[in-house]
Amino acid sequence: QVQLVESGGGLVQPGGSLRLSCVASGFRLRDYEVVWFRQAPGKGREAVAYITRPDNSREYADIVKGRFTISRDNAKITVWLQMDNLKPEDTAVYYCAARQYYTGPWDSPGARYDYWGQGIQVTVSS
Repeated sequence: QVQLVESGGGLVQPGGSLRLSCVASGFRLRDYEVVWFRQAPGKGREAVAYITRPDNSREYADIVKGRFTISRDNAKITVWLQMDNLKPEDTAVYYCAARQYYTGPWDSPGARYDYWGQGIQVTVSS
């Protein structure tokens, strides 16, 4: 079965950290670019972090730059999103998505992705 599965979400206090994982099955994630998105209640989906292949270049949305880090493992079967210094406004459902070929700027609403995870809740609250 071809799918992406996220894990690692949960409840954390402001200033805390979480590490999200995105694991692929049924296809080789190392052959795909990966983006982490999030969607907060009542808001649109926003792209927050991007990693390319094969060189693993990374880009971030300004709102998370310096706090979030996207990375892959050596075998390139998992992509992580390390989230530090979390703020209440980071509360959202987080999704990973993968594309094999370029379909537009990673943070463009028109960009297309081949596979999506089901999403995982991250709540930042005291």
